[in-house]
Amino acid sequence: MLISTAYAQDAAAGGDPIMSFLPLILIFVVFYFLLIRPQQKRAKEHKQLVEGLRRGDVVVTSGGLIGKIARVIDDNEVEVEIAKDVKVKVMRSMIATVQGKPEPANDTEKK
Repeated sequence: MLISTAYAQDAAAGGDPIMSFLPLILIFVVFYFLLIRPQQKRAKEHKQLVEGLRRGDVVVTSGGLIGKIARVIDDNEVEVEIAKDVKVKVMRSMIATVQGKPEPANDTEKK
């Protein structure tokens, strides 16, 4: 006697429903730890970097321009000096990295 394919498929599908969702849950967990979590961490670090910008910082914009912050205009814009007497307005969120911070003034050394 032969078993029809319909009965064979029905017997295989009668497993535990949690076990059928386990691969999907496992894939989501892997994606979270390999993609989502590191991206959130990078976004948080960039937000802190942008909030900490101040006059005199040497920055690199997302477009590749390197310059020194001449002044902080408001919460969204800064003015960057890219050459002598050449200043451009840049959105804070477009600052990619800070290459150098100015040294704080030391008032204890008076001559």
